[in-house]
Amino acid sequence: MFNSILLQGIVTGTAAVVDTAKNVASQMPIQDAAAKQEAHLSLLDLIIKGGWIMLPIGILSVLTIYYFIERLMVISKASKLDKNFINNIKDYITNGNMDAAKILCKSTASPAARMIEKGITRIGKPIKEIEEAMDNIGKLEINRMEKNLSILSLIGRIAPIFGFVGTIAGVIKIFYDISLTDNISIGVISTGLYQKMITSASGLVVGLIAFIAYYVLNGMLDKTINKMETAAVEFLDILHGPGK
Repeated sequence: MFNSILLQGIVTGTAAVVDTAKNVASQMPIQDAAAKQEAHLSLLDLIIKGGWIMLPIGILSVLTIYYFIERLMVISKASKLDKNFINNIKDYITNGNMDAAKILCKSTASPAARMIEKGITRIGKPIKEIEEAMDNIGKLEINRMEKNLSILSLIGRIAPIFGFVGTIAGVIKIFYDISLTDNISIGVISTGLYQKMITSASGLVVGLIAFIAYYVLNGMLDKTINKMETAAVEFLDILHGPGK
């Protein structure tokens, strides 16, 4: 009788173990699916988890892209100048055909052409006066090309600050929640921190893109200004020796 009771207990215990194993096995796919879903966050999920501070950072990113493309088109267009432009101007001036030289300058969409056009209208006056008139036009053209570049520089500075503000605000909220719940678990702290660190990463990325865009455009602007100065010097050389 004792053996039968013992055998029944073993069978009952074995059945319980099997049922427990089945329950654990049935729950594992659900847990794995949840873990995979948590591990693979979409970009939209990250933005939402960043909180309200992601809104101004997003606006700054849109402004960065807009002003970069807009200035890129303007400066690229301004940097184009036909290699034969100065030679044609020289031929017109040496032949006394000032009207043709002016028409060529007006038909050429370039800051250098507008500088030289101003110089042509001053031909007959002292070289110093012609040079000053061209310098004034050159400064106006450079100011037009530099327009909105300062905005990219500003975005490069303030975007990371917005990110850090979001992180600091998130850390403050975490400690406030801890003070209310008296729960200092790693899960609570790590979840809150990784969500708020999203704002820092986003701000740094936007700031980095803005700085790169700013310096790329500045490099293009310097090359364009160099072309303008070269064209002005060559034009003044023509006036100094029109018979050459």
